[in-house]
Amino acid sequence: MLRKWSLLLVFLLIISALFTQDLHEEEEEEEETPAPPVYVDTDWYEYRTNLYSRGDKTFNMTLGLIFPTLFSGLDNDIGLSIGGTGTLAYNYFLTSNIFLGGELSGMFCFTRMGNSLFIIPFGARFGYQFVLRRIEIPLSLMIGMAPQLYLGESYFGWLVLKPGASIFWRHNADWSFGLNTIWWWVPQWPKPDVDGIRRNVYGNFLELTLSARYHF
Repeated sequence: MLRKWSLLLVFLLIISALFTQDLHEEEEEEEETPAPPVYVDTDWYEYRTNLYSRGDKTFNMTLGLIFPTLFSGLDNDIGLSIGGTGTLAYNYFLTSNIFLGGELSGMFCFTRMGNSLFIIPFGARFGYQFVLRRIEIPLSLMIGMAPQLYLGESYFGWLVLKPGASIFWRHNADWSFGLNTIWWWVPQWPKPDVDGIRRNVYGNFLELTLSARYHF
């Protein structure tokens, strides 16, 4: 009888040892299993083509040079020099590519006689933007009006057109920096002179500017 109880006790000790070893092995396996990686939302760093969405906005600050090019309707060449220009513009994205907004610009240049010409266009702008990773290429058209001042006389231009193309480098989520090439078409339709002749003038300028663009 004692022998039977002894064998039973030994058997229970063996079973207990095996069960304890299995528990230790399971704990070691759980400790060695690596934790799943934690992913952080990094949409910006993927530079997706749909980086923009409806409601995104930008504010552009632009400075640079403007080059007088072609003029028609003038009796004499007034010899305009290279001048300076600047623009403040606001864009609102309707989709990931299409935007609209408004802008206020200003430019000045001088004649060979030292006289000053000032033009201050303002109006609505709209366009389409291509996104290629960090490169953003907006094509735009501004339609507006252009008050002008020359030799102390003012003229309110009822139409100005400014088609343009830009290329921007997206520095981070808030800022991008770029180069603009914009054509100014500035007509003048004055009242007829004393002879009843309307002497219309059509001015063309080429703008080359640098921009800083804030995204919000």
